[in-house]
Amino acid sequence: MTFGFAPSSAASLSTSATSANRVLEPAEWAAAGIPLLRSPREVVSGLHARHRPGPATAVVAVLDPDERLRASASFTRHSASADGWMYRNALLAQLRRVIPHDLRRRTPVRTAVLLYCREGDARWTEEDGAWMWGLRDACTLHGLRCGAYITLTRDGWQVLGEGRGGRHPSAGSEPEPVAMSEAPPRIPRTGGAASEVLRRAAAR
Repeated sequence: MTFGFAPSSAASLSTSATSANRVLEPAEWAAAGIPLLRSPREVVSGLHARHRPGPATAVVAVLDPDERLRASASFTRHSASADGWMYRNALLAQLRRVIPHDLRRRTPVRTAVLLYCREGDARWTEEDGAWMWGLRDACTLHGLRCGAYITLTRDGWQVLGEGRGGRHPSAGSEPEPVAMSEAPPRIPRTGGAASEVLRRAAAR
């Protein structure tokens, strides 16, 4: 037998609403062991320059173990409610479109990060919590490590749960002349003279 206080009806409704919307609180996110970005400003600047996100725009990116960009996609949120399940589906659809899954691996190698441009300040909101839930679940279903969640507002950018951020870039600012490093294209192994020409071209 367990003794305790029964929650009030208002608290019960609030808890059920949060559960139904699938939202991660900041403490839950911090306890999830999200890997830290080595160069968060470089990642943010690269994604901002590549996608130029406006308010209500999400940019999901997949990084390799060396933090080089493998794939990225941006889309605009249309739903008025903060529902992690809907965000998860939207993120998963974008991931499936731009990069093959890694479900055959025992341990995820690539990491997905999410940059979300929105109005307001950098403080956590329920909408952020829904994006966090959606990112974590989408990564699980696509065989990726769940990486950083970054907000982009008019005040600048902020890696939620880490306390790292900066004023530039910000929502509405012009892209900086800094591009995130990408993996170099692989040279096909054709052999013979063609292979030698490709090697010389790549060395220039």
